[in-house]
Amino acid sequence: MRKTPTHGESQIVLPESFVALFVPPGKIKPTEPYEVLAQRHELCEDMAQLLTEQAAQLQFKLGVHETDVLERMHAGLSGGEVGLSAAEAGWVVKRLAELLEWSWPSWLDTQT
Repeated sequence: MRKTPTHGESQIVLPESFVALFVPPGKIKPTEPYEVLAQRHELCEDMAQLLTEQAAQLQFKLGVHETDVLERMHAGLSGGEVGLSAAEAGWVVKRLAELLEWSWPSWLDTQT
């Protein structure tokens, strides 16, 4: 993880994988200022943290594979009501899988 330069008094370290969501192909600079990236990252990280227990319970209750749970979570996050972009929803699901120590399905690699 590369440490993004901090601005002002902020000590937030943004993962490269998240910053990359805001860098258009062929460009090197994000389309949003650092402060916006930091706010969006905080929202997405919080979302992933909040969903860990729900995802684990869903897998246990339904007796389904981890991939199925991640697909359901992605569908819920991508619906628009949550306020995440498609790329952010994909990042949240990848982070969720990471937190749960699950592998994420290959289709997620095309989402971000």
